[in-house]
Order: sequence, then structure tokens, then C-alpha cells
Amino acid sequence: MSTTGETAVSTTGETMGTTFDVAVIGAGIVGSAIARKLAGYELNVALLDARGDVGDGTSKANTAILHTGFDATPGTLESRLVREGYRLLSDYAERTGIPVEHTGALLVAWTEEELDALPALKEKAERNGYDRTRIVGRDEVYRQVPHLGEGALGGLTVPDESIICTWTTNLALATEAVLRGVTLLLNRRVRSVEERGGRTVLRTSGGEVNARWVVNAAGLGADVIDRLFGHDRFTVTPRRGELLVYDKLARPLVDKIVLPVPTARGKGVLISPTVYGNVLLGPTAEDLTDRTDTGTSEKGLEFLLGKGEKLMPALLREEVTAAYAGLRAASDHPDYLIEADAGRRYVLVGGIRSTGLTSGIAVGEHVAELIGEAGLALTPRKDLPEPPHMPNLGEAGLRPYQDAARIAGDPAYGRVVCFCERVTAGEIRDTFRSPIPPSGLEGLRRRTRAMNGRCQGFFCGAEVGNLMDTKGGSACEQRHPSPEAQR
Repeated sequence: MSTTGETAVSTTGETMGTTFDVAVIGAGIVGSAIARKLAGYELNVALLDARGDVGDGTSKANTAILHTGFDATPGTLESRLVREGYRLLSDYAERTGIPVEHTGALLVAWTEEELDALPALKEKAERNGYDRTRIVGRDEVYRQVPHLGEGALGGLTVPDESIICTWTTNLALATEAVLRGVTLLLNRRVRSVEERGGRTVLRTSGGEVNARWVVNAAGLGADVIDRLFGHDRFTVTPRRGELLVYDKLARPLVDKIVLPVPTARGKGVLISPTVYGNVLLGPTAEDLTDRTDTGTSEKGLEFLLGKGEKLMPALLREEVTAAYAGLRAASDHPDYLIEADAGRRYVLVGGIRSTGLTSGIAVGEHVAELIGEAGLALTPRKDLPEPPHMPNLGEAGLRPYQDAARIAGDPAYGRVVCFCERVTAGEIRDTFRSPIPPSGLEGLRRRTRAMNGRCQGFFCGAEVGNLMDTKGGSACEQRHPSPEAQR
């Protein structure tokens, strides 16, 4: 276990015969939160991911809503962990600088059937421990969202629903895990497992990883990993959700999350502002068999445009900045499936839907309790470093290009490279000095917003690429560029 603050990030090679106390599979929000929590004890922890960066799977593409859990199924593990996670993540975001905007939400009823369902939704929220919802009539709906399409009959207000930066959330959790001494092993797709002398050997695409305990937080691949450990208890179906991102000029149309009345299939199509100043329309919900298919489709585009025409016609007159799709780990199990197998020294963390963004820290707490009860000694550390303070990607806070004092101290923060998103050369340089630098352009986009604006890199792509080459080089070998490389 490292206690010196030095980071351990590896993308290739063996782990030199190390036997970790715990190996966590999956460096999304949930896996990173679990690794962070376990690293708060006297344990040697590894965090593995099949991809070349943290948060590069399900966690990177969602609607980025910090949920109160008002509409979860009462009495479920998901309900409890989302409720606890809302409190924990809200506090963590404040301490680490994760962008959050407390916009509130409005569920809109468009039919008499949906209107009649509102009292039951309010009662469900109260059973989930949330008592701040309010049923409102048509006039109040249009007062709150004047640009809503015609035909709304009423609504339910949820004042504490919020928007958050999912990218920064994942990176903050993974960064703190690494600062606490976790060994981050990227490009390690688990292919098989073997019991060997009181430990588990994970055979991965990057070599063997040995651990006394294994936590499976592999998201879309959690059921596959679970079967490697001899279980057959759930199946993950990749559910593609396509979204449209509208230009920042659309933001005045909506200042809160506009939700449909939820169904058993999901929360439906919503309209939501983002912390970056854009507006989202989506997602779709299409069950697939291909766990890698994150492409957008003509069918999905047509569906969203049809929904948008009804929900907010004025939005469709605005420019679309981007269209993207993410895969959610839909499960045939009705609740989170988090169970410890003491005999195999193995913990499954499966069936974590999109609410995992909110519940992740609480899931980490729950897993630590289970693994401790199953026999792993948990001795709290007394030398934990302070949580990281993350770069601000949100429009509600002060960005580097706006910070005169910061620019005076370092002119690189005054040199804007990406004009659509106002990203500076200093911010791009800083990513390669961070504990977990980006492994490519997509990782850089998630860390800085560079190339995420209206031009999608058409104007700034060459200069951003040049900065990657001259300031970062190999993301894992040049975390601290030389003075010559910074000139």
C-alpha cells in the first residue's frame, strides 16, 4: 500500500507478483467508489478496467442527474442506497469541486391517466423518505416551464433533483482512490479466473492479477464475470439510450429537469439543462444484444425529434451540437444485486442501473460492510490524504479563462484553445500532470470539455492534438512534462 501520495497507474505489463488484498473489476463510478472506500483501510487494493481510461464505459454517457430517489421502488436496496448516495455525493461534490446545479425537476402529466398517477407518485416518494414533492395544476406547470408544448394537464414538483458532471464525479473518485494508494490497472480485460492457494488469479488481457478478494463492479460485463466465479443468477441486457445535445443558446428555454411520468421500462424521454450550459433531449431505450454498440441511429433520431416536438417545440428550432448514445446495464433482476460469497472471497455488484451515478458512494460503503462481515479485516487508516479538488467544468462556477488572478499567475490559463467551450492551454496541460492523465482525445474531452462544443473540434482539433503531443506525450509516461516541453 502506498502512503506517500505517489500514484500507481499501469496500462501494460505484469503486477510483479503482487497479491492484492482486494481487486475491484470496473473503473466506472461504482467501481471507483468501492476502491476509494476500501483504500481507507489498511488494504492493498487494485482497480482494474478493460479500457484504457477510467469512466470510459457506461458511466460516461448518461443524463447526469443527481437523483433524490423519489421514484425508486420502496423497500429495495436501490431505494436505500440512492437516498444515502444523494446525501453522500452532494457532500463529496462540495468538498471536491464537482459541478452541481440544484435545478429541481417537474414531472409533467400529458394524459388523464398520467394525471391520476401523480398522487401515487407523491405517496411513493414519501415512502422513499422524500416528502418535498408537490402536485401542481396546469397553470403552475406553464409558469415554471413557459416553453413547454401544448397539452400539459398538471405536474409533480421534485425540488431537490439536480444536475451534475458525471465525468468529474468518476474522475474524482478514481483520483482519490489512486491518491490513497490504489493501483490502477488499465487495459486489463478479465478473461478467466482461477483459485490458487487461497487467492484468486485473474487472467487479463494485460497479464495476471492476484488477489485475496475480488469485487465485480464490471457494469455491462458483470454477469459474464459472475459466471466465471460459478454463478448464474442474472443477465445484463445492454439498453441503448440515445440523446441529443442542444447548443448553449437553447439554455434559456428550460432551467429545470422536465420529466415524464415514469413507466416500468424507464424514466422516459426528458429535457434537462446540463452543467455545461447545454440542453439534453433523451434518452431512447432500446434493448440490444451487442454490448459495444454505442452508435446513434436514424430511428433514434426520429423518435427523439418526435418527442421533442410535443414536449418543447421551440427546442427543435435550436442547433443540435451533438448526438450520442450510451449503454445502460439493464438487468432481469428487479433490484441492485450486491452479494458476498465468503467461500470464494468474492463480491458481486450487479444490476446497477443509471442511478449508480447517485448511489455509487453509498454502494462503496455497503460493499465495505459486506466484505468486512464476510471475514476481511478492515482496519481504518490514520494517514488518509485530503480529497482532490477537481477542475471546474461547470458554467455556474468560475472557469479559468474568467479568473484574472489565476491568469496573472499563469498566462496559460488566459490562452483559450477551444473557443466553443472556452478551454485554455493551461487546463489541457494540467490534465497531463494529474494522477490519472487522459489516454487519448476522448479522455481529454471528458476532463476539459475541449472539442465538445458547437464545432466539435473542427476549429480547435489540430491545436488540441498538438498540445496533447507536446504537453502530454504518452499519457502514462509523461505525467510531469519537462520545462522544455512546456515552452
